[in-house]
Amino acid sequence: MSTLRVGNASGFYGDRFDALREMLTGGELDVLTGDYLAELTMLILGRDRLKDPGAGYARTFLRQLEDSLGLAHERGVKLVANAGGLNPAGLADRVRELADRLGIPVRVAHVEGDDLTAQHPGSLAAHAYLGGFGIAACLREGADIVVTGRVTDAALVTGPAAAHFGWGPGEYDRLAGAVVAGHVLECGTQATGGNYSFFREGDVRHPGFPLAELHEDGTAVITKHPGTGGFVDVGTVTAQLLYETGGARYAGPDVTARLDTVRLTQDGPDRVRVDGVRGEPPPPTLKVGLNRLGGFRNEVSFVLTGLDIEAKAALVKGQLEAALGKVGEVRWDLVRTDRPDADTEETASALLRLVVRDPDQEAVGRVLSGAAIELALASYPGFHVLAPPGKGAPYGVFEDVYVPHGAVPHVAVLHDGRRVSVAPAQDTVVLEEVPEPPLPEPLPSGPTRRAPLGLVVGARSGDKGGNANVGVWARTDEAWSWLAHTLTVDRFRELLPETADLPVTRHALPGLRALNFVVEGILGAGVAAQHRFDPQAKALGEWLRARHLDIPEELL
Repeated sequence: MSTLRVGNASGFYGDRFDALREMLTGGELDVLTGDYLAELTMLILGRDRLKDPGAGYARTFLRQLEDSLGLAHERGVKLVANAGGLNPAGLADRVRELADRLGIPVRVAHVEGDDLTAQHPGSLAAHAYLGGFGIAACLREGADIVVTGRVTDAALVTGPAAAHFGWGPGEYDRLAGAVVAGHVLECGTQATGGNYSFFREGDVRHPGFPLAELHEDGTAVITKHPGTGGFVDVGTVTAQLLYETGGARYAGPDVTARLDTVRLTQDGPDRVRVDGVRGEPPPPTLKVGLNRLGGFRNEVSFVLTGLDIEAKAALVKGQLEAALGKVGEVRWDLVRTDRPDADTEETASALLRLVVRDPDQEAVGRVLSGAAIELALASYPGFHVLAPPGKGAPYGVFEDVYVPHGAVPHVAVLHDGRRVSVAPAQDTVVLEEVPEPPLPEPLPSGPTRRAPLGLVVGARSGDKGGNANVGVWARTDEAWSWLAHTLTVDRFRELLPETADLPVTRHALPGLRALNFVVEGILGAGVAAQHRFDPQAKALGEWLRARHLDIPEELL
């Protein structure tokens, strides 16, 4: 069968608004996907639904369609997006209303069944991660637009591929190939030079969005439209493959893809071939993301300038101790951004950051703001804050639980109103870690130089609930030989002291010349809890690259 060209126009709720039009006008496409959901997004949409039961979907998608629905129809491009969020049926109705108003004859279907909130009292939103076969059912029955709720990000690609090529649930290698392609596409321009360690190797001021040329055997080529910004090479694809993953088994509701079988080959300018992917039956359970309100938080950053930084910080802490005595959680962080003999006031200043959390909004609102501002004329010399504390904002808590496939009513609601039940996975295998693979021979000993790790490796990091992953990859066989034996768990903890007391697991992926570290608990209760300075661990990998160690001179 013919190649299926699947593009992406959104990596998150708030991504580049014009991307939908850019992808529709920039080159050939068969399917255009949009990923709008993340753990934090589900919490935001849950709060929207509290205010308006008819809300709960990504409004941006509708505004984009206002501008581009006609283009998609003229070019025969199918649209598949998880913008339905907590209310896919509501979004499907709004899309039909928009199409009728614009006079564009499109068939709109949606996928539902992921919403398990009623079974989890106390949660704001509880949604199972569905696979791609509901999307496939909608497309096979003639839908032009499919909107879903919480499906896996890769399902936006596996669904269209299964519909186009006629794949069934047991074709694991083909499905795994589509999962890998979908994982590369899901974060948009992260595959085309965005957020890339070696960004200076191309023009990434306005990177184009990626697309995958999928083949019937599950192989794919990752590329982008001609003439668009950014670049696609083995490095950009490797970086995205490592993003928010763990070990060699990348589990989903349709298939478990073996990341240790992936082969990446440069197939020309801005073209990377992905093949060799093997798949296994999915695990017997589906992941369910639970979002709930955890309480209220507030923060204030005190600016400490010049001399006696530590003493100034101690004075503020002592002055606020009584006022904070009844607050549930209090966290102080002194960030030494100051330099000695600085030639600007800003570079002479450090920040003392206070974060408070409590179930009671008053405890972190008026109590904190009153106590902090009353110090304005009665504390350390040069007292001021970046901004006065507000009344306290709600924060969320994310956790995941697992339920059997059969406990989730996966349903494709077709454009004509018919409801098609999607059978749960029948062939499943309990997920187990892959044994440690053989590593290359160490590099022969030779002269070394103290230098940043990032001179010889790239990194990409991200969040999964309260955990973070840091994927690190080498670009040559020699650098991989050194990296595999040098960056142990103990060395990782030394380089990133924040991880010293946390469980850290290392996974080796020799086919990608990569190591993937999973750090448990570093993000507390997830991104919405704002546990640390970088709540999604987006820059954890870049911090690691900036750390110095002894590197063989032949690699520098």
